[in-house]
Amino acid sequence: MNVILNGEVKNITPDCTVNDLLGQIACDPDRVAVELNLTVIPRDRFNSVHLQDGDQVEVVHFIGGGSDDIEDPLHIAGRTFHSRLLVGTGKYRDFDETARAVAASGAEIVTVAVRRVNISDPQAPMLTDHLDPKRYTYLPNTAGCYTAEDAVRTLRLARAAGGWNLVKLEVLADAKYLWPNTPETLKAAEILIKDGFEVMVYTTDDPYLCQQFEQMGCVAVMPLAAPIGSGLGIRNPFTLRIIIEQSHIPVLVDAGVGTASDAAVAMELGCDGVLMNTAIAEAKNPVQMATAMKLAVQSGRLAWRAGRMPRKLYASASSPLDGTFF
Repeated sequence: MNVILNGEVKNITPDCTVNDLLGQIACDPDRVAVELNLTVIPRDRFNSVHLQDGDQVEVVHFIGGGSDDIEDPLHIAGRTFHSRLLVGTGKYRDFDETARAVAASGAEIVTVAVRRVNISDPQAPMLTDHLDPKRYTYLPNTAGCYTAEDAVRTLRLARAAGGWNLVKLEVLADAKYLWPNTPETLKAAEILIKDGFEVMVYTTDDPYLCQQFEQMGCVAVMPLAAPIGSGLGIRNPFTLRIIIEQSHIPVLVDAGVGTASDAAVAMELGCDGVLMNTAIAEAKNPVQMATAMKLAVQSGRLAWRAGRMPRKLYASASSPLDGTFF
């Protein structure tokens, strides 16, 4: 009999279980998630669920999609982190470069995309071979999703694959600008929160919208600085300040950072952290840029805690005038 496996027709033996199918394609059951006819199958049922002719099966895994001051940790959804820099894992030349750049960044949270397992080459390297999930907090995201339905489906599969409830939600409006689709994001967030997920949400820099996400139960808001992958830096620091001042959950700048000074500015505004991918991955030397971003986030956070001097219209002498001899 035949099933549709990751979009391809696959001939299997009668009475084949999910576990049998994974064995046929040489996939480790502990490292993948399985969706059968749009329903996620719990790992403990792989041996008991039998496939039928015409079933649609998706097998997925994860791909590559701060301050070290222990007295100033970042708290998200009851978890404590000592780095305020979060990094993506996509766009690198290979997994080795990914691993070296992530290590140089000092990040503890890495975003990962959920994609189909390559059934034609089941021995292909996986992100988990290079970034140990026991060392890093994987943050599954919904990159590439344009509807609430697709985003919810993706994150349910992610939870089945790795057990992670802390997720990054992004629902996009278009392929050119990758702007957030607000109605679909709100819809997806509501479903995911009811389903027990801890949602960090990518959104526009709209103070009222960020307030709505907080009130509905999101654990962090992640307003964009500029369009994803643009490298334009922070375009509107004024709305970011409003969002930061009114929020009781972490505010992290997500998208648009291009270089270290952009990250420092975000932190000097009072952001709790910065998430970036392209700025590091597409640098001429990603590992060096990752180090620069780490130091920029640390520097910006320290400057914010120190409290900058007030801006003045006129000069103010640095040296005292008392005791001058002319």
